Amino acid sequence: MTGATADSDTYDVIVLGAGPAGENAADYAIAGSDRTAVLVEHELVGGECSYWACIPSKALLRPTQVLATARHMPGVADKISAHGVEVPAVLARRDGFTHDRDDSSQVQWAHGAGIDVVRGHGCLTGERTVTVTGRDGDRRLRARHAVVLATGTRASVPDLPGLRAARPWTSRDATNLCEIPRRVLLVGGGVVACETATWLRQLGVEELTLVVRGERLLPRVEPFAAERVADRMAHKGLDVRYRTEIRSVQRAEVADTGVGRIHGGPATVELSDGSTLEVDEIVVAAGRHPATEGLGLATVGLTDGRVRVADDLTVEGVDGQWLYAVGDIAGRTALTHMGKYQARVCGEVVAARAEGRPTDGPRFRASADHGQVPQVIFTVPEIAAVGRTAEQARADGLDVEVLEADIDVSGAALARDDYAGHAVLVVERATDTLVGATFVGQEVAELVHAATIALVGRVPLETLWHAVPSYPTISEIWLRLLESRRH
Repeated sequence: MTGATADSDTYDVIVLGAGPAGENAADYAIAGSDRTAVLVEHELVGGECSYWACIPSKALLRPTQVLATARHMPGVADKISAHGVEVPAVLARRDGFTHDRDDSSQVQWAHGAGIDVVRGHGCLTGERTVTVTGRDGDRRLRARHAVVLATGTRASVPDLPGLRAARPWTSRDATNLCEIPRRVLLVGGGVVACETATWLRQLGVEELTLVVRGERLLPRVEPFAAERVADRMAHKGLDVRYRTEIRSVQRAEVADTGVGRIHGGPATVELSDGSTLEVDEIVVAAGRHPATEGLGLATVGLTDGRVRVADDLTVEGVDGQWLYAVGDIAGRTALTHMGKYQARVCGEVVAARAEGRPTDGPRFRASADHGQVPQVIFTVPEIAAVGRTAEQARADGLDVEVLEADIDVSGAALARDDYAGHAVLVVERATDTLVGATFVGQEVAELVHAATIALVGRVPLETLWHAVPSYPTISEIWLRLLESRRH
């Protein structure tokens, strides 16, 4: 590879952003070849998911899930303390998964895969050209074949009176919390907000209020699933206020105490419902925006500052098939596994074009972004879903049948004594195939991949009769769903 001290370095592939999507794009683009690649990263190699999102959040959620199961298991329950989890141990386990935000192992992986790492902020400065601004000044990089944008998104904090000045927590603080506020106002009703509310309550927040602009939680999932999560929150004493917004925030003592520490004294918050709350911390989970600031999009003709991609992950509006985008910045589906999927497709496309091979096969198109996206929401209860909801399918002009059943099978009863769940399949009548599926209940995450395979493979329900679920497992729900059509 070219020397790191050169004023101008040339690589086959330059990737801006070293999160999971960027890492996969670089790896797939050069695997099994003598091509060169470089990851440009101004924070940590491994990205948002590894240190501030998926990994730490699931590490915080899992211990309390285990505790809840144990409390509903005869022969185990009487051995379990009536108190909650041991918070310091939970936080220590989380820090183990995030390596205390040390990315040295990720850098070692990159080097082992033949990928260079350049620290600094990367900016497009022309066709196939990137300037990296780092501690030691600027460094100019040039790509022979491709530049891949994988810079992700950043948390949005609404510009409301006093809110930004109060230094509220974002998702980064919530996943890396070092101390537990007693009273919390949580802004948002989407996935991040609901998962955050789950672990904050379980870790000891005494008063937790959710402010939700819309009429319900989780507006993109099946309504019955969102209702079960809302019911559980109410059962746990959370105060969820719908059609409500922050009017103003006052916080006399504001301090830059660091990520995950309470940012000063109590805050007084006026809400649109006329009430006033005093809280120890505000957590904003009100959406994210693409990290395009300072990316130099205008230098390649993207004057509106937006990134749109075709199914081969090339950026639309830029000629020459050299600029690609993957992950959250691509504006498709902001999920880590989908970003990695896009990166694999992108890497395959870049490799094929570099070698002069055709790219007209299905592996060179990111088709799963179109109605085949799986997702797990790690609330209590869990939600696992893929594809369209019934409402979305009908809005898309599909004639659908909805099959549903309670998850009341032997496998579920054996899993824990208080098991409760529900499942829905959305079936297109014309083809007798799935276009959507949703499962709600304890530990339903492992059910969604079977639904994903059935949906992507367009397997007719008549064929699914011969996919026999093992007994006794929660997967028996597939048989119950198929049987529901007979009644």
